[in-house]
Amino acid sequence: MVEREAADRARELEALRQAMMRTWWWICLALWLSVGILSLWWLRSEFQELREYFTWAAVRAMVVFNRPAAIGLGLCFGLMLALLYAESRHLLWGLSKGEKSRLSAQLSKIHAQGSSHPQWKIICPTEVRSKQ
Repeated sequence: MVEREAADRARELEALRQAMMRTWWWICLALWLSVGILSLWWLRSEFQELREYFTWAAVRAMVVFNRPAAIGLGLCFGLMLALLYAESRHLLWGLSKGEKSRLSAQLSKIHAQGSSHPQWKIICPTEVRSKQ
């Protein structure tokens, strides 16, 4: 019985982590579709110049003289790389102690509120289906 509860808890933690990461990937996609495209649009003339004559000095000038576009692309790339790092770290080493304790605290809040919590359907999908 204790092993079953531990397995259910691990399944719920993984479902909560996957939902959290899925949300972050949607945010990243929205960021690329808004800020990323706008930043690339601002840099379109500089990209044409780089195609004709590429130098690292030209890349540096493009970043220095077009700060808003550089910040926008940096934000998009930064979030994407952070998500890729988090996903690969989880695949290689599993949940860290801090991540596990944070998710456990969130899971306890969800269990305390019960089925009225918005994330209840994520961690207990079978109970929701059986009540319908």
